[in-house]
Amino acid sequence: MKRPFVFVNLAMSADGKLSTRERRQVRISGRTDFLRVDVIKAESDAIMVGIGTVLADDPSLTVKSPELKSKRVKSGKEENPVRVIVDSMARLPVDADILHKGSGMRIVAVSREAPADKLAQLRPLAEIIVAGENKVDLPELFEQLCKMGIDSVMVEGGGQLIWSLFEKGLVDELYTYIGNLVIGGQDAPTPADGNGFVSEKDFPGLELIGMDKIDEGVLLRWKVL
Repeated sequence: MKRPFVFVNLAMSADGKLSTRERRQVRISGRTDFLRVDVIKAESDAIMVGIGTVLADDPSLTVKSPELKSKRVKSGKEENPVRVIVDSMARLPVDADILHKGSGMRIVAVSREAPADKLAQLRPLAEIIVAGENKVDLPELFEQLCKMGIDSVMVEGGGQLIWSLFEKGLVDELYTYIGNLVIGGQDAPTPADGNGFVSEKDFPGLELIGMDKIDEGVLLRWKVL
């Protein structure tokens, strides 16, 4: 199957948490890391996020730097990468920031069981891709994205989507920023939630390809074997 290059970028606490148990956002990294993320966002063809993250955080996923946006436009692209929301049952609110803030194409990936009336509301705001029966078939989705000319996808979360991508063997690289704080809580979200792997033979192997101290934390760059 031909598919885009897929990399996951995330920031977690020193104890491996993405946010509090109430799923309240926490500032984990600093200004230098924010600039790094803006650069790799601007260099990507698409940014992907799961519906849980959209409902919890209402992100816009836009490029922030005017210089980076200008560079994209000069190269013949939109100011922002294509924004892809994985949303099996079309729960995305029609007033979500991701549908209205910043220029650029939006794609909502749904299953065949997504309500037709909700899809009718979303179609004026985004391209709809149907893949899978009752949940989005990620390999099928990536194949369709590739046919649309999307060669690189940056995944911003959340834990359920990231787990599903690893489970299907669809991640090429993982960038993990580890901040200098402890959040705690057994119910606090982690980078790869979902069911988890049962056997060690199923664990995806990683090769460390980079390590940098940034702000008050460290960025680890992994290649998925």
